[in-house]
Amino acid sequence: MTEAKPKNRDDLFAFLDGLGIAHSTRQHAAVFTVAESVSLRDEIPGGHTKNLFVKDKKDQFFLLTVEEHAVVDLKTVHALIGAASKVSFGKPEKLMEYLGVIPGAVTAFGAINDTGNNVTFVLDVDLMKEEIVNCHPLSNDATTSIASADLVRFMEATGHKPLVLKVTA
Repeated sequence: MTEAKPKNRDDLFAFLDGLGIAHSTRQHAAVFTVAESVSLRDEIPGGHTKNLFVKDKKDQFFLLTVEEHAVVDLKTVHALIGAASKVSFGKPEKLMEYLGVIPGAVTAFGAINDTGNNVTFVLDVDLMKEEIVNCHPLSNDATTSIASADLVRFMEATGHKPLVLKVTA
């Protein structure tokens, strides 16, 4: 039996289009960290994201999507998100298995690949106050802009009910 190939950028855009969700994408050099992506701020308006793929001791996985400069206390966030214990970063193999992305390309759009609902998605309330949110479209060489309300609608259409919580300091 062959494993299903993760959905890619074209699949994501077709899915968004099918939902009637407006989106725009800007190509750029691959960026792997928030620091590397700062130069794009003047070119791409809206809230820019940082994504933390974490797990608890019971192997429950979470994707925390926050504003790029926000601080998340990994020693206490477990109590806010319903984790069974303190959290640690998930392994790259699980990131690819569940979200279909590599480190540096982590994105809330990975929900399209989590067909088994293995990941709980957490959107920080401060990020969701932004009219437009910017995320990688399953690869880190582009940024896709989408209305924050439409990001929630996208996630719900993938079978996920994201938690919108204050998880930042």
